[in-house]
Amino acid sequence: MIIVPEKEIAALMTRADAFTAVEQIFASMSKGSAYNFPVIREAIGHENALYGFKGGFDKSGMSLGLKAGGYWPNNLEKHGEINHQSTVFLFDPDTGKVKAMVGGNLLTALRTAAASSVSIKHLARKDARVMGMVGAGHQATFQLRAALEQRAFEKVIGWNYHPEMLPNIEKIANEAGLPFEAVPLEGMVEADVVISITSTFAPTIMAHHIGAGTHIACMGTDTKGKQEVEAALLAKSTVFTDEVAQSISIGEAQHAIGSGLIMETDVNELGAVINGTHPGRTSAGEITMFDGTGVGLQDLAVAASVVDLAVEKGVATIVDF
Repeated sequence: MIIVPEKEIAALMTRADAFTAVEQIFASMSKGSAYNFPVIREAIGHENALYGFKGGFDKSGMSLGLKAGGYWPNNLEKHGEINHQSTVFLFDPDTGKVKAMVGGNLLTALRTAAASSVSIKHLARKDARVMGMVGAGHQATFQLRAALEQRAFEKVIGWNYHPEMLPNIEKIANEAGLPFEAVPLEGMVEADVVISITSTFAPTIMAHHIGAGTHIACMGTDTKGKQEVEAALLAKSTVFTDEVAQSISIGEAQHAIGSGLIMETDVNELGAVINGTHPGRTSAGEITMFDGTGVGLQDLAVAASVVDLAVEKGVATIVDF
């Protein structure tokens, strides 16, 4: 078994590599050559933690495995560790033997940012200039870095439940040479692209917060009951997702469908846009939405891409198992 520790991931996986891996896996999913297994995600009754498993099989890339991990909300305060913790396990699809164990924390951050970035590439207006961020935590910094590479943005605006955290994303904007402005939620109507990355069980973004022609990527809803945006906003938008089954069960679409505002057939695969079987955005005034629920195949794709490189560079540990 090949072990690639968390501390080596930063030197092995770039944003560009993560983007390519995620874009390719979305395309494979839409073609039917890769599929995800049902998600298990449970409150464990200890430390308010959510723990679960996401897995799948990519027949084209021959990646089989799962990511185990979850969210421990007290980690940073109590232990100085990030709240999201995960590990990816890869298996040989020919034999079922374990192939690799890979640190999944940074990989999860990179693949989640890559997913919204892929959606911006394929769905946002080409003339998008104002980038909006709702959320300013650890993951928001990864989201913003990746997003700013997709269009010639001229300004970043941001809002967060805890305004004292906004300097986290202001720093990223300034590093990119862009001005940053803190705005009320109503101010998000100025944004051409909005990324929402919060962990809420009640909608933060309402339909009137999003202007015509905006692309919004909702990246925080990955559990039954979670919700970042008002269901009415999905009814006003052309909705895309990583996987339809997850979007309607644990993503933003669960609420809009439950309210009868949209149907399952209104939720489209982003991979279909990548493959050219769906036109994507069809007008400058159209609101497009990406419901990024996070699929196990994303984790397998980025993990598989670092394993051989880690062995080549001599930073992996190989053990008999």
